Amino acid sequence: MMNARKMSQPVNIFKPITVGKMQLKNRLALPPLTRSRATEDHVPTPVMAEYYSQRSSEPGTLIVAEATIIKGQAGGYRTVPGIWTKEQVDGWKPVVDAIHKNKSYVFVQLWALGRAAVPEFLAVDGFDYVAPSAVAIKDKFYADTHLTPNKERPAPRALTTAEVKEYVQWYAQAAKNAVEAGADGVEIHGANGYLVDQFLHPNTNTRTDEYGGSIENRARFALEIIDAITEAIGAERLAIRLSPWGGFGDLEIDVSPIPQWSYLVAELERRAQQGKRIAYISTMEARFMQDEALLPAIVPEDVYTLNDFIGQIWSGPWMRSGNAIHSLKLADNDDRTLLGVGRHFLANPDLLQRVEKNAELNPYNRDTFYWNSKVEGFEKPTGYTDYPFLNGSKL
Repeated sequence: MMNARKMSQPVNIFKPITVGKMQLKNRLALPPLTRSRATEDHVPTPVMAEYYSQRSSEPGTLIVAEATIIKGQAGGYRTVPGIWTKEQVDGWKPVVDAIHKNKSYVFVQLWALGRAAVPEFLAVDGFDYVAPSAVAIKDKFYADTHLTPNKERPAPRALTTAEVKEYVQWYAQAAKNAVEAGADGVEIHGANGYLVDQFLHPNTNTRTDEYGGSIENRARFALEIIDAITEAIGAERLAIRLSPWGGFGDLEIDVSPIPQWSYLVAELERRAQQGKRIAYISTMEARFMQDEALLPAIVPEDVYTLNDFIGQIWSGPWMRSGNAIHSLKLADNDDRTLLGVGRHFLANPDLLQRVEKNAELNPYNRDTFYWNSKVEGFEKPTGYTDYPFLNGSKL
């Protein structure tokens, strides 16, 4: 458990900003955080509505709802939300309504796991374990609980070209479903070693078709998703999250990722100049993604400058996440910056108020980040909706 501490007070945190069609009243956003409080059928639950209501209590705040499976075949985790069935869409409506009741905004993060999935969970539903290429992930998975990774994954089956194109359409339909549920938009999960990210990295994408073999081809899947969702719901309702410097999912950073991600971001900026600017780009800071001592020799001394190349290419709003205490300072360095603060927002539903008052923060408890139905006495609200506000209340 982290020690309680205070946060400094950057001026721009409290300055309004226009992001897509949203008029945000502050720069402090809740980034997507998997909390595993949905049903086994991936339906959002009432306690999720309470959780998001608490963290959207400051009007004009952007909430990026947790990673949400776009289709059964794209899943492979238990008790995470989905958005491909009517029941799931209906389950999202109270969550969205709770956020809007506070006059705040919500984007739903769209998720496909690829080789990061648990093969056994996919097999229960008759789905194959797939990825861009048949490259096994070294990370062990949780065969029976969320507590101890104890089983190795086999090599996944490489998706066919036709299947890749089908995934693009699943993303577009999931975006439509999110808007049907009332969401203000969607964020593509293109980070942290999941499917979109797997296509971008050369060690997980060894394809020889139009989706592999070159910087342009490795970016094709992400850009086709961008274009399909833009056509489906509009660019201003769309965002994407990226993590160029890896850190999750056994991704190897043995060459500079800058050329690959520069191309992708330049393509997003080119679309923006043509009148199709997405709402924002979200990035994970390299210092959070990997231990500084483990970063490769290509990394400069100041690891917090590693993503600066993105801001030099992209001229729109930019959400930066990964180390709350450090990244708060970034808001005053660039007027288009949003700050995604995860673990501290998790434990402090009134985080903006605490920053404004320079008040002490509730410590977060890693043991309750993910709900586990197999742990006796571990109820869904535990470490989820029971963190106190400054005034001692829950709401």
